[in-house]
Amino acid sequence: MGKSVTRRKFIVTTTLATAGVLIGSSVRNRFDIIIRNGLVLDGLGNPAVKTDLGIVGNTITAMGDLSAATADRIINAEEYVVAPGFIDIHTHTDVELIANPRAESKIRQGITTEIGGNCGFSPFPLTEEGRKDLAQAWGDEYKVDVNWSDIGGFYDAIRVKGTAFNYGSLTGHGDLRAAVVGKNDIPPTPDQQREMETLLEKSMEMGSLGLSTGLEYAPGSYAKTEEIISLSKIVAHHGGLYATHMRNEDDTVIEAIEEALTICREAGVSTEISHLKACNKNNWHKVPQILEMLEKAASELPVKADRYPYDAWGTGLTSFTPQWARQGSTDERIARLQDPQQSAKIIEYANDRARRIGGWDRLLISGCDTEANKIWEGQDILTCSKERNMEPAEFVRNLLIEDRLDVGIVGFAMSEDNLKLVLKSPQVMIGSDGSASATYGILHKGKPHPRYYGAFPRVLGRYVREEKTLTLPEAVKMMTSMPAQKLKLKQRGSLVKNNFADITIFNPKTVIDNATFADPHQYPTGIDYVIVNGKVVIDQGQHTDVMAGKIL
Repeated sequence: MGKSVTRRKFIVTTTLATAGVLIGSSVRNRFDIIIRNGLVLDGLGNPAVKTDLGIVGNTITAMGDLSAATADRIINAEEYVVAPGFIDIHTHTDVELIANPRAESKIRQGITTEIGGNCGFSPFPLTEEGRKDLAQAWGDEYKVDVNWSDIGGFYDAIRVKGTAFNYGSLTGHGDLRAAVVGKNDIPPTPDQQREMETLLEKSMEMGSLGLSTGLEYAPGSYAKTEEIISLSKIVAHHGGLYATHMRNEDDTVIEAIEEALTICREAGVSTEISHLKACNKNNWHKVPQILEMLEKAASELPVKADRYPYDAWGTGLTSFTPQWARQGSTDERIARLQDPQQSAKIIEYANDRARRIGGWDRLLISGCDTEANKIWEGQDILTCSKERNMEPAEFVRNLLIEDRLDVGIVGFAMSEDNLKLVLKSPQVMIGSDGSASATYGILHKGKPHPRYYGAFPRVLGRYVREEKTLTLPEAVKMMTSMPAQKLKLKQRGSLVKNNFADITIFNPKTVIDNATFADPHQYPTGIDYVIVNGKVVIDQGQHTDVMAGKIL
């Protein structure tokens, strides 16, 4: 009897053990997605390795030979590069995600994470008056209900719709200052400074990734260095990022970099210099010095920079008005343009700036607010002014009045050789400086800078494959692990086991941007698969409508 029980126990135990081995084997060899035969770049700068990746849920769970494994979906990546999803560290995407969460122009570039709120602009914090103004503007243009005042409410509005990629935002200093101090050139009182710091603290606690400044734009331009240092200490305390569109990017760019480094040092804050460049031909010779300053500082301070791969910038036409003319409300600013005495001074300033750039023909109109003026989109200002039989600066003045200051421009003021020098710097990351757009619907408007559609594939196609300015591992690192580390994003930015499955699969022989200045609304070629948090969002070049993104 005892032997019989022992034998029975042995049989049961052996059966269970065998089942356990089989179940365990099944788990180890069964995945939701397998990416096979790809040339895998880990994003850390290492050479590519031909191998397989296995994904379960939102995570990379295996890397290696998975030829014996099975999956719900197998992607054959033969002749493709498998890379971490690209992280666009410098963007202006915000309301676009609520208007169209498919984020077409960005996800099709292989971007799986987008960071908004740059250059001092964010749709928060808002006073009640500011919320109403924004609600009217965005309600008319994007059919969006602005029902928030802080970053928490803004993030909630994105969550309601979902988003194709991961998203996080910085807090714009310009909007922070406008909410507390207003839009005029005045210093904050001690109480106002403390209020700004309190609002920023709350913003960081709600999930802001840091602070951005637009020190070339009002009202951020009215801030002294000490104001920014004080605010940046709050950011440093929370381990966030300070990203700066510097006070100047042409004649006093060296001094502007010195200010950025001073803020970094004095506040002890991780710093990112936005779209590093030297504009206007008389400043092109400064780029080697700028890079030397950056690389020397990076050996002692937590500072890096970003850059888009074009020799033209994009901004608002109001940048051709002097700082004193940018104060106050839209109505107050338009009144200055209409006043003969003030207008004469504004025109003088505009002409001088156009002269330094190289002429009015080097400035394209990228977007107008009124339907009547959309005929000027894609044309240079000199040509437009001739058609109107006006002097260029007078045409600019009238256009700003008619479109209530809402006019976009693209300026050709940089050197291609300098661009290559900047891209080769080990301290520089890739950032598009653009917003999510689409070839259809509410986000299909104007003639935006082609960086909205093509920044990342342009690096891969033009500056890796064609120009050989960068190696493929270098370029992918600039787009993935570098920004992930700068933003302190956990388990993103590299293809490592147990990281989130944010993956871009592209053909290195065909990947290229198609967007041009004349016809920017064109998606790139060669990026066939994009996976966000383990879900396929771009499948054989087509959007799947899967909203797999998370708020970071």
